[in-house]
Amino acid sequence: MTTPRPSRRSRFRANGDGTIYQRKDGRWEAAGYVLAPGNIRKRVRVYGASRKDALGKLTEKIAASNLGLPVAASDSTVTDYLTYWLNGIAVHQVRENTYARYASCIRLHLIPGLGAKKLARLTARDVRTFLDHLRVACQCCTQGRDTHRRSCCAIEQCCNKRLSPLTVTCVHSVLKSALEHAVREDDLPRNVARNVKTPAPRPRRFKPFTASEARLFLQAASGDRLHALYELALRRGLRKGELLGLHWQDLYLDSGTATIHRSLQRTHTGGLTILHTKTRASERRIALPTECIKSLKIHRERQQDEGQAAGSGWADNGLVFATPTGSPLDPTNLTRRFRRLLDHAGLRVVRFHDLRHSTATLLLEQGIDLVVIKELLGHAHIGVTAGVYAHVRLRLQHQAIDTLGSLLAEGDDSDEPPPSGSHRPLTLPSALPSQDARPLRRSFRRGLFDLFSRAMEIPCY
Repeated sequence: MTTPRPSRRSRFRANGDGTIYQRKDGRWEAAGYVLAPGNIRKRVRVYGASRKDALGKLTEKIAASNLGLPVAASDSTVTDYLTYWLNGIAVHQVRENTYARYASCIRLHLIPGLGAKKLARLTARDVRTFLDHLRVACQCCTQGRDTHRRSCCAIEQCCNKRLSPLTVTCVHSVLKSALEHAVREDDLPRNVARNVKTPAPRPRRFKPFTASEARLFLQAASGDRLHALYELALRRGLRKGELLGLHWQDLYLDSGTATIHRSLQRTHTGGLTILHTKTRASERRIALPTECIKSLKIHRERQQDEGQAAGSGWADNGLVFATPTGSPLDPTNLTRRFRRLLDHAGLRVVRFHDLRHSTATLLLEQGIDLVVIKELLGHAHIGVTAGVYAHVRLRLQHQAIDTLGSLLAEGDDSDEPPPSGSHRPLTLPSALPSQDARPLRRSFRRGLFDLFSRAMEIPCY
């Protein structure tokens, strides 16, 4: 029995399947209509070494088009699009210092590594290969930093100066943000940088003050001109920029409260500039302890005396913490002053931001709830608070072990097994307190805060 030959019409491709043929140079070309940005149909062409390769590429594009994914419409390079995104989009959405960091990542790393590639042809493999090379490459060799000095890598003595994991993560984040905007503008069907997973950098290890060190620090700072600033930094956990951007009109010393909604930062173009806080959660109203109120009143009297001594040279900016002439206090100078104070007090060297960590850590050790600490620190989400302070101090571990030991030590100490039928079910406390237990719970939390205040010698407000 012979197999019937297919008719001439059956060998033609159906409507919508596209066209495929072999070129004169031996390559195969396939063309078809797919979805393009603007909800229009566009004819695209793909090429392959064989008929199967070209047909597979065309089938993939048609399948994506049927799912509603438009093909990439941009024929520009990665350099062109990153330049457009940085100067046309990011400059209006982020702060000046953040913009400068984005520009540095693009100029030093993204353009040299991926700038020559077509934006429409950028793949996840390209991004992963670029990031892998960025982790191991010596930056002196890559950027030619020692070419003019004729040293180090220029004389074949590689220093292996590599980027930190945090910098690599920042470069990846900038690329993801730029490509995400290309997807929103329908220049790309998908963000290929999101398909590349980078290992999370290790969190920075900080060493906050213990309660005894905090008391010693406050004693050493009692005679300092900025004693009130150190009091607020340690007792309320305010950031450096929030302290330096604080105005007298933001303080309500009679009611013992303050409003935090400004921050002092140094920018490349404006110098020391008063800006709004970074997030909405950072704008908050805080209660001031009694010791802070006393130190602020003393500081205000001292500042008035400085203003009279300066005379016409006094710059009235309304700042709580300023120079003896009233101008904004440089954050770098504050850091130097803080380190000299630590050296004078004989304390170990910590960052100024570790005073904020000390506040949160000491509160955690006293059993204060994470929600309270989140509101006190001004974090946007409680996950930030839980992530930063996920470590368990050695004292907390000892307390947990002692609690378990006390629990296991209760009851009969005999080694004889209990008689049959004498087992009693273990009664666990209810996870949800009853209505009558709520006042007791509030009293318990208040007692924990009182315990922390006594440990720091801070009167409760």
